[in-house]
Amino acid sequence: MAKTSTSRSEPIGAWGAAGDVFARLAGAWRIARRVSNGASLDGTAVFTPADDGDLAYEENGMLRLADGQSFRAFRRYLFRPRPSGFAVFFADEPDKLFHDIVLHRDGDALIGEGEHPCRADLYHSRYAFRPDGRFTLTHTVKGPRYDYTMETSYRR
Repeated sequence: MAKTSTSRSEPIGAWGAAGDVFARLAGAWRIARRVSNGASLDGTAVFTPADDGDLAYEENGMLRLADGQSFRAFRRYLFRPRPSGFAVFFADEPDKLFHDIVLHRDGDALIGEGEHPCRADLYHSRYAFRPDGRFTLTHTVKGPRYDYTMETSYRR
């Protein structure tokens, strides 16, 4: 899809401009994740402001595998503001970058994409912030170990 010629700073509904998105992530979200291998997860995600200006991300939910097994799942990341987006780090010490996201307008959404090599596999991530305040995160993973797409929808 082609990018529009609209300014990066033009507001998108509930999100405002690209530089406003980071602050608007703070708080609790309901998440629904679907994986191309038939797995799914329903749960919550919370972005908690830290004293240094970062957002600590924590998600909890019930993961259901395609074979019917289910169990609790947990994930953590650290989000750091950037002028027109944010960077996402694994919640490890020292900080290890997952991806840097620069947002741009594409139609009626703010879109940002990033990549992360993990051994021989490549994670391509795409964030889409919609005017109604929802957003999606899609990870497409390709390589010798993994080949799947995982889409997570976030809503208040």
